[in-house]
Amino acid sequence: MKQNLQLRIGQSLTMTPQLQQAIKLLQLSSLELQAEIQQTLDQNPLLDQDDDLGEVTVLDFDNARDNEDSTDYRNDGGGIAENRAEQRLPDDLGVDASWENIYDTQGSGSTASSNQSGDYRDLFENQAGSEDSLKSHLIWQLDCSHLSPTDYEIGLAIIDAIDDRGYLTESIEEVHYGLARQYDSIELDEVVAVQHLVQRFDPVGVASSSPSECMRIQLSQYDPQTPHLAKAKVLVDKYLEYLAANDFALLKRRLQASEEELGEIIRLIQTTNPHPGHSISQNHAEYVVPDVYVSKHSGEWRVSINREHAPRLRVNDEYASLIKRNDSSDQNTYLKDHLQEARWFIKSLQSRNDTLLRVAKAIVERQHAFLEYGDEAMQPMVLRDIAELLEMHESTISRVTAHKYMHTPRGIVEFRFFFSSHVGTADGGECSATAIRAIIRKLVAAENQGKPLSDSKITKFLGDQGINVARRTVAKYREALNIPPSNERKRLF
Repeated sequence: MKQNLQLRIGQSLTMTPQLQQAIKLLQLSSLELQAEIQQTLDQNPLLDQDDDLGEVTVLDFDNARDNEDSTDYRNDGGGIAENRAEQRLPDDLGVDASWENIYDTQGSGSTASSNQSGDYRDLFENQAGSEDSLKSHLIWQLDCSHLSPTDYEIGLAIIDAIDDRGYLTESIEEVHYGLARQYDSIELDEVVAVQHLVQRFDPVGVASSSPSECMRIQLSQYDPQTPHLAKAKVLVDKYLEYLAANDFALLKRRLQASEEELGEIIRLIQTTNPHPGHSISQNHAEYVVPDVYVSKHSGEWRVSINREHAPRLRVNDEYASLIKRNDSSDQNTYLKDHLQEARWFIKSLQSRNDTLLRVAKAIVERQHAFLEYGDEAMQPMVLRDIAELLEMHESTISRVTAHKYMHTPRGIVEFRFFFSSHVGTADGGECSATAIRAIIRKLVAAENQGKPLSDSKITKFLGDQGINVARRTVAKYREALNIPPSNERKRLF
């Protein structure tokens, strides 16, 4: 094979480490950004968080100590100085009582002192702790029931088979079968008896096999003299599926009740909870912290970055001063590399904040009608509109708007909320999908519950407003709003 040398000229796009870091920071959410900043601060000794307030406080404190050294707060005779401007407090002031006489120190401090005193009280017991799960809540009640060891084991088995809604995930026969493999003497009647006990725990109705059984147990807790109670029990026992389908005509015939009486029966049933397990909270509240704030000042909308997610970083001057130009030692190379990384990270973070602010301002400029009047005034907008306005690529706008939130007078909304498809109007204009959904929600909220609006009627109403939309599109938007069809929205009252 003959070897030869050829020269080819071409172009290729390569991403530098700086560009890769900038893109990575750009698409991070606020929580991810905080974790990334903290990790970088921990790994790079030449990067510090710039806390101007803290530095000023330390400087003022040092100056105050210098002034104390030159000023005496007492006169020569040991009394208080006549010039109060020259008075200063001593470093140590006497007190009339010791700390232990005022505050209870038991349980605080070291673990050894807690063990010696035998006091294991939680110092933070008045603060919100972890919330109860349904199973731990039921087990706590089971512990207070003073059951025999066998019945207690049966109760644990039943509680273990309960899901988050409060229903049994397996039949009571299957629970008995599992227990019988360990305890030969356990009968099915014993398991059923313990099940009835658990069903009266808080929340009432847990350990049921169906919504009908759950609601019947809750109704059985009412005073027997409660009006319409007997027919309410019959309804949940035999005709609950007809109530779910809003078949009121059949219910009136089967229960031999008038329309007014049927309404009272349904009101009584609505006081029960078909998912009792949901009343026991199992998750902590999750809060969304906005990336930018939008407010109105002197008739103009202003956008500002949330500085809690954008802390000011700086290069550590003390370590940077140790770098020597012509030194190629490992220590000097280490400092040089981390100095360059610190500068890149600060520049990338500043670029992220500038881009985020520019995009937020562009969105507010296009959607100021939404800020003024609400969802119905939302203007149609896609990523390309903002990209062309800011002369950026659509992929950049997509990264900026992902998992970012904006605090507005109308609540905290995600950046992506402002981008939606559109449909045509009769005058040749455009109407955003968000505005159409808001109109549908408003129409359904104001409809006559006895004669709810069908999708066709909603389509006709939108057409009268100049919004050309198909009936299937209205059905799609209605389902996206979790609004049931008209036959399921019908109510007697």
